[in-house]
Formats: sequence, structure tokens, C-alpha cells
Amino acid sequence: MTALELPSALVGPDWLARHLGDERLVVVDASVIGAETEAGFRWLSGLDAYLIDGHIPGAVFADLLEQFSDPLGAFSFTRPGTDRLAEAAREVGIDDTRTVVVYDSTLGHWAARLWWLLTSAGFDRVAVLDGGLGRWRGEGHPLETGFESPRAAGDLSLDERPGWWADAADVRAVLDGTSDAALVCAAPRSDFTGETGRRARRGHIPGSVSMPIGAAVDRERGTFVDGDARDAVLSGVGGARPVIVYCGGGIAAAGVGLLLRQAGRTSVAVYDGSLDEWAADPDAPLVTLV
Repeated sequence: MTALELPSALVGPDWLARHLGDERLVVVDASVIGAETEAGFRWLSGLDAYLIDGHIPGAVFADLLEQFSDPLGAFSFTRPGTDRLAEAAREVGIDDTRTVVVYDSTLGHWAARLWWLLTSAGFDRVAVLDGGLGRWRGEGHPLETGFESPRAAGDLSLDERPGWWADAADVRAVLDGTSDAALVCAAPRSDFTGETGRRARRGHIPGSVSMPIGAAVDRERGTFVDGDARDAVLSGVGGARPVIVYCGGGIAAAGVGLLLRQAGRTSVAVYDGSLDEWAADPDAPLVTLV
């Protein structure tokens, strides 16, 4: 069976609508919802919204909170090892013969996180639905409710690619001058300045450039910015330096990382632990602007 080819790492609703029902295609809803609870802020699975509010016809649900994270990780959304990632991907119907389009119901960064997980593990036939569920619905495409059972999956061969992930040691190498990588913070601007933040220690890693995920998205259309708008957003990271992107927990960073790679930057890594890990270390420096 000939593989279904993708035009790029971002596809629009019209492309997806033309290919819905193709047995080679797996459509994945990767939504996660942030909510204030009595116990404080929590990330919640988007499964209820998928079931009740609706999803793209035929789309399966991927649980980024647990299914696609390391259950032994010290922080939420710690990336899984290759074996666990392959197992989780096969559970939602992904194998070596399939092409994947992933979307979410917010800014596209949850979809980008799953894109980053799969692409960094050598799976290339995956794209993000640009504009996500909101654009799909806004352009008049249908939704369906209820649960979609994944199709049985065959073999899935994954092999981690170097250079797609960074850790605290890589960040420290930038701070001590042994690495020339640029540090990019994809967290909200108010978190970058230290005005807001959910961690005991606020602020950003010294030397970072602020590039919040919200600036990477055209708020009117819900799509990732492109053309001159993209160039303006990325102007703070000039030249051919490697880039390490971080945020709170490695999610928004994946969205900005995707944008950087779409712009032709080939050396872009996501700091998986991001501020959740960095701020938990009392010896790790943070800078505030307030």
C-alpha cells in the first residue's frame, strides 16, 4: 500500500476533509484542558470534551497526560522512552503504514507536542492541523460525538533522532559559555518577566529571548503565523545558531519549535523539563523583570 503523503508539517482543514476516510490516515485529537480547581490549577484530559462537545469525524483520542508521558517522570508530561511511545502510538492506531494528522482545541501546541514526540523518534508522516478544531468547525466542517475505537495497528519502528531534545545540562552549557545555542522562552510574557507563574520561583533562564506561544499564533484564524508575521516573531533568534526552546513543561516549546523548523531552522531542541524542572532546582538561576 502506497503511503499517503503530506504537503508539509502543517495541513489545513480542506486537505484533511479531502482525505477523511482514507484507511492510510489516522486523525488524532490531542487536546488537554487547563482548569482552576479547589486544589489549584490542574491540567485535565480533553477526553470529555472530545466525547461530548465533538471531534473531527473518525478522530481517535490521545491522552498526553498519561498515555504519551513517562509515568515515572518527576514532572508532568515528561516525554516517554521510545518503547513506551511506540506502544502508546500503536494504541491509537499508528503504525509504519499510516499517516497522522493531529489537532487540539486550543493554540495548536498540544498537537505540536505529539508531532514533536513522533517526529523526534523518526516518524515523519505526521502533521498538525493548522488552526485545530476551532478552524475546522469555523470553516463549516462537521463534528461527531462519542468514542472512536482505534484501528488495529501493525509494526511501528521508532528510533530517537539526536538534537531534538535538550536537558538541564545543555542549558547550563549555554550559561557557562561552552555552547553557543540561543535560549528561547515560549511561556507567556508575564511568566517570562516573573509577574506571574505557578512555581515557587518565577522568571526566566538568564539570556533567554521571550517568544510566547501566543505570539506564534494568528488569533483571528487560530493558525500558526507565516510569512512576514512569522519572520517578525522569530526575529529575536537570528543567524544559524542552534536553538533550545523551553516553557513551563515542554508543551508550548514544541509549538514554537515547530514554527522554527517550519521557518527552516534545522537545529532546534525542546528542553523537556523546562521551568518545571529548572525552577525546582534552587541552584538554577532565574531572572525577573519586575
